[in-house]
Formats: sequence, C-alpha cells, structure tokens
Amino acid sequence: MNFLAHAYLSFGHVGILVGNLAADFIKGKEIQRYDKEILIGILLHREIDTFTDSHPLVKAGQSYLRPRFRHYSTVITDIFFDYFLGKNWERYSGIPLESFANQTYQTIDQHLNLLPDSFKNMFFWMKSQNWLYHYCEIEGIQKALNGLSRRTTFDSKMNEAPEVLLEKEAEFEVIFFAFFKELETFARHKLLELQRIHGSH
Repeated sequence: MNFLAHAYLSFGHVGILVGNLAADFIKGKEIQRYDKEILIGILLHREIDTFTDSHPLVKAGQSYLRPRFRHYSTVITDIFFDYFLGKNWERYSGIPLESFANQTYQTIDQHLNLLPDSFKNMFFWMKSQNWLYHYCEIEGIQKALNGLSRRTTFDSKMNEAPEVLLEKEAEFEVIFFAFFKELETFARHKLLELQRIHGSH
C-alpha cells in the first residue's frame, strides 16, 4: 500500500504512524533503534504489504496493468488504491482528508529527527506538495507516477498508468472497496497482536 493507506491504517496511534510511514526507509538492524510504538508501526507496515501483495483481489487489479507495465504494476496498484481511499475518504473517517493530512505531517515533524535522511528528503516533498491530500485527485496520481517514472532505471511508462485508471476506474473501485474492507480488518487484528507480543498498548 501507499502512504495515505499506511497513515490511515495506523488508527490514530502516534508512534505507529511514524513507523508505518517510515518503514520502507528503515533497513536491517536500524529497526532496533526505535521504541516499541515505532517498532510496531514498522512491523505493521510490513504485514500490510505482505497481505496486500499476496491478495487475490489485488492480483485481479494488477491483471489490467501487467501486460503494459509488468512488475511496475504492483507500485501502480498501491497508488491507485490511495486515489480511491482519498476519493472516498468520508466513508472511512469523520476527519476531513485535508485535516488528516495536516495532522499526519505535524506528527511526523515532531519525530523527524529520529528518522533516516532518505525519509526526511522524501517527506520534504510529501509535505510541501501535500501528497496525502492530492492523492484523491487524478492530477495528484499523475504527479506521483510521473515522479516514480523519472526515478526508474528503465522506461517503466508508469506516467501512462492514469490512462488505464480512467479507462477502468469502475472496475478498480469495486476491487478497492472489497479489498480494503478485508485489509482494514486484518490491520486492526495484526496491530493488536503486535501490541501483545511487544508489550505495548
């Protein structure tokens, strides 16, 4: 999943949010530097990604993308799901999306000194361009995929993926609603399990 989904699936826990958003930037033994809440957020992020990558509904969505984008279809699907989460935000949260995004940036700012430079560099752009809010717009998805496309070694054509989103939006949205319901249930249960294991509440 992408940043907005990981932020939402932190369920309002400050340390969980920090670890969940920064997890991909924390490698190997670096995880041992963090307190229990951030550690659990990192582990929850990884569990969410494993659940997502192996889910049949997600694979069904990727089937629309794989012929054209091959292994990049995984990244594209994650960003598409953030689009549908943002677009349908009021179904999932009583907090307006713009307020949620700003609260998330404030939380990360308060813990930024703990996080790797690679995350800090990415977060600068996330906050200044308000990625979390703009994922709800096709233009925001286009900018995200343009950026990813520029950073790939090979010609990924990810910048062309919004064309597929517009063409198959109804199909992707049905997949998103069905999958995200399962993912949210999984993440809530997994968070409780991780809190029990690591003695955090």
